[in-house]
Amino acid sequence: MLNTEYIRSLNANYERLLLERKPEEKKYQYCMISRGGIKGLLPCSLRYIDGEAYLYYDITSRQNIAQLFEKKPITRQWIMDFLWSMRRVRQEMSRFLLEESNIVWFPQHVYQDLEKKEFYFIYVPYCTENTGFDELMEYLVEHVDYQDESLVEYVYKAYEQYESAGEVYLQAKIFEDAECLRIPEKMDAVEEETTVVVGQDQEKDAIREEEKEMPVGEVTVIKEKKGLFNLWENRKKKEKQERDNYTRSLQLTMTGYAVAEETAYEEEDMGRTVYMEERPAPRESTHRLLSEEGKLLATLEQPIYTIGKKRGETDLVLNDQSISRLHARIIKETDGYYLEDMNSTNGTFKNGLQLQPYERRKLEEGDEITLGKITVIYR
Repeated sequence: MLNTEYIRSLNANYERLLLERKPEEKKYQYCMISRGGIKGLLPCSLRYIDGEAYLYYDITSRQNIAQLFEKKPITRQWIMDFLWSMRRVRQEMSRFLLEESNIVWFPQHVYQDLEKKEFYFIYVPYCTENTGFDELMEYLVEHVDYQDESLVEYVYKAYEQYESAGEVYLQAKIFEDAECLRIPEKMDAVEEETTVVVGQDQEKDAIREEEKEMPVGEVTVIKEKKGLFNLWENRKKKEKQERDNYTRSLQLTMTGYAVAEETAYEEEDMGRTVYMEERPAPRESTHRLLSEEGKLLATLEQPIYTIGKKRGETDLVLNDQSISRLHARIIKETDGYYLEDMNSTNGTFKNGLQLQPYERRKLEEGDEITLGKITVIYR
């Protein structure tokens, strides 16, 4: 695994990679990435700190894709844009005589400029470690839009093809297979038909008989699709389970649900006054974000609450030039709420102390959260 961390320096944000040994700076790959100007690669510089060698990758105004799809699915258009960028950067590697296998594909190390819709990748010269394309494929399978069956089928098959063929599949086949995403599905005229209800056993027997009459290749395709449908169903069940868990967690945090134990009275107690112990009302567990003047800006009622100026992508929109499109987010953990900077340009501060990009800090009641030039209070 790559030894990286996020650093904020002056007016730029970096992901820096610690090199295991002192690099030979004059070797070709180091010279090329330090020179810069290669489309699709993050700008990079080699620096030495306390005798250790680091590669600094400029990630200012970009988001790693691992952060983008926790609350929304990956769409067909996004996949097409990503594949186009992937093909372009591999062509650039060939053009500059760089090793394609040195591109890092882990989702947390692949970045996108949300304004320009462009992708940027990390290149590690003479890399001998796993560069994570298998994890990227797993990430796509997990987060793809399961309402788009053609897209799911493409991603699922691409994952299987990569597992069997490895790097060979990435040369051209992955892009050829993606052409199916450009063709709109043909909608056949739908005629009204009488629905016949068939018992499960009869239906299974009919399918078996149909498969016997089919060529082997067609039977294989049907079985592949069955596996794919099972994948969709498992995903839908998982999403339903997550929604149910979230609903239960909300119910547990709601106030006003007090259950009184029934008191058993003996006959000899009849007519006597029973003292009822006064109990304090349960403390409200819902947390809020307030302006400095005390105006309610948001109530934190979901596990992840994003803040920024991009409408449609954030839960709290702050329309100010100092705010990034995706600036920060507040995440609910088992022990409380945490503030996380989302690689913002002008920084995220908790009580005046600046967070590093993607750093999380636990929030306490009364904390001041400063986002660019705007300050909100956590209550």
